Amino acid sequence: MLNDLLPGVDVRRAGERLATRIDWLDSKHSFSFGRHYDPRNTHFGLLLVSNDDIVAPGTGFETHPHRDMEIVTWVLDGGLVHQDSEGHNGLIYPGLAQRMSAGTGILHSEKNDHGAFTRPDVSSKDPVHFVQMWVVPDESGSAPGYEQLDITTELTRGGLVPVASGMPAHAESSAIRIGQRDAALFAARLSAGESVDLPTAPFVHLYVARGAVSLEGAGALGTGDAARITAAEGQRVTATEDAEVLVWEMHAGVQFG
Repeated sequence: MLNDLLPGVDVRRAGERLATRIDWLDSKHSFSFGRHYDPRNTHFGLLLVSNDDIVAPGTGFETHPHRDMEIVTWVLDGGLVHQDSEGHNGLIYPGLAQRMSAGTGILHSEKNDHGAFTRPDVSSKDPVHFVQMWVVPDESGSAPGYEQLDITTELTRGGLVPVASGMPAHAESSAIRIGQRDAALFAARLSAGESVDLPTAPFVHLYVARGAVSLEGAGALGTGDAARITAAEGQRVTATEDAEVLVWEMHAGVQFG
């Protein structure tokens, strides 16, 4: 029962993550992924995957399938081209929120090869760096879907900005929608000395995408570090240098079996 959760902060350091390194990909896995399996580290709350990926120019993930998963991609640097079997395609760049609902089944590819797309701030000669996160949906067997939205303006206003949410509380916000009523993803770009308060929720996952912060009750976190907070009570996060953080607020957990 969620009411029986004991408060706690489990800090996971960047160097503890599982890793996949091949000629075109440097991927760090916060949870078990692919051939990397640890039965003690399969998920937190509703979050099953949080991969920090760097993909070399002209390469990427060829067409592959997904089913019954809400997949959110957040680009930190460069540009990532998405194409799927439902006819969606586009360039994902920093400040653009993107969600793909796999539903009954979808095929897609993700590549650092965007000659058909022109943006002055994105070069196809550079690696693309992004974080991809998967949460389980409310229901299996829904129709596949896709949504993207530029939230750069909201990010420049400061604070925790809703990126993707299925929570009723965010129905009127600019966040893209996911098929999970008990989860929301936030992002914040913090200058040194700036602070934000984390959500109050049974499960909160804080990921430092870059920079360094101090988490109330846990201390210093650097690039690639994460904190899994159980029975969170709105702890404060303060940037000790310019930083970008990703925060999942979750009011349920995965039920296996």
